[in-house]
Amino acid sequence: MVPVLSLQLVGPDDWVAWRQVRLQALAEAPDAFSSSLSEWEQADEARWRARLTEVPYNVLARRQLLVVGMVSALPPTDGEASLVSMWVAPQARGQGVGDGLVARILEWAAGLGALRVGLDVRVANDHAQQLYGRHGFSVVGSARPARDGVPEFRMQRVF
Repeated sequence: MVPVLSLQLVGPDDWVAWRQVRLQALAEAPDAFSSSLSEWEQADEARWRARLTEVPYNVLARRQLLVVGMVSALPPTDGEASLVSMWVAPQARGQGVGDGLVARILEWAAGLGALRVGLDVRVANDHAQQLYGRHGFSVVGSARPARDGVPEFRMQRVF
């Protein structure tokens, strides 16, 4: 039996927990993010707190005391909220953690009156594309290079 999933909204005061999972995500899945472990591993407390302020909606997924995932979102601009920095720990993949995190972001965005939610996903990340597709996201436009030059799709979920 899989333990119950708990989703915890975190803010600047939770920077230590966020730092731990974010560094783990950047180390485990470096190709999934446009930022890198080297950009963040020496970041000081002020930078971590600023990240959790500038990107105001941040959720940690826990199974018992173990953090097994994370996701962040930006509030709507021109009607579109943005899902960013999604990651699920390898040992928790395929167990509904990603679905829980995406559902939480969609609920939050809808509560803010967003018309749609957008995200960028690496072209090679088929599993993430399938996850987002299950929640009504579809690719909009053609692939384009991200900041680091790796091709990404823009996906969008319209309410």
